[in-house]
Amino acid sequence: MIYALVDKETLNSKDVSLARFLQHINNFKNIPILQYRNKSGSLKEKKTDLLTICEYYKGIVIINDSIELIEYADGLHIGQEDIRKYSKNLKEAVSLVRQKIGKKLLGLSTHDQKEILEANELNIDYIGLGAFRSTSTKSEANVGGEALLKAARHSKHPVGIIGGVKVNDTFEKPIIYKVIGSGLYNF
Repeated sequence: MIYALVDKETLNSKDVSLARFLQHINNFKNIPILQYRNKSGSLKEKKTDLLTICEYYKGIVIINDSIELIEYADGLHIGQEDIRKYSKNLKEAVSLVRQKIGKKLLGLSTHDQKEILEANELNIDYIGLGAFRSTSTKSEANVGGEALLKAARHSKHPVGIIGGVKVNDTFEKPIIYKVIGSGLYNF
């Protein structure tokens, strides 16, 4: 299944409107989940974009990091550094996030087997794992390749593999989501 990653900076750099992109991905089959990421926009801009997403897209909508906007999404995805802003203790950090998001989906970024094993002890719904391959949108990412596929086997949670993932790639469980961002912009 495809987990669509909608990154506002990428949309802007490709001069593609959010509405146009959302219309485009509706042509794909099997995109049950979409994450909206906007690292530099205001809360007002993000809220407007989330409302647009809900207008055009009928699947599960995840907001990246912006817990303040959880009421406009079905879940939250948070990175390793961002979760630790709540507490250095990961269990406590997740508990604090859970207090704010309730039973909505919670995903956590992971990058290696150590972080996967830590995530196994947390009250989360899935992990994002990457970077699988190098990408032009996240040049600073460490590429794990085949080592990530082996590490993924240790996850107790469903895995979304990210980083250079292509629509035609196939993976074994527990990897159930192919997280694809710029690969969806071919239209």
